[in-house]
Amino acid sequence: QVQLVESGGGLVQPGGSLRLSCAASGSIFSIYDMGWYRQAPGKQRELVAGITSGGILTYAVSVKGRFIISRDNAKNTAYLQMNSLKLEDTAVYYCNAEIRRIGVPRTSSWGQGTQVTVSS
Repeated sequence: QVQLVESGGGLVQPGGSLRLSCAASGSIFSIYDMGWYRQAPGKQRELVAGITSGGILTYAVSVKGRFIISRDNAKNTAYLQMNSLKLEDTAVYYCNAEIRRIGVPRTSSWGQGTQVTVSS
């Protein structure tokens, strides 16, 4: 079994910052792409930022220049530094990772989500 555990969400004022973490654990052989998605009430889940195992980055247009995704391969952890937060960034943020377990082909795994609320 593989688990993705997110942390770092919370309530922040507009213009503030938060840092999300996503730690993968279990019988992991290798982690490929990792990404952060978000889902606001009444909206579809959308990709916020992604990072490949080689460090290639992808950002949604709405967060480019404000959010930074990174990963620590030694810790099987991905991070999302969110700066200059806006009201419209309010959502549940989910971590996703393409993981190959020992003896099992790679599959997509999701975390349980962490709430980010931007409010004055």
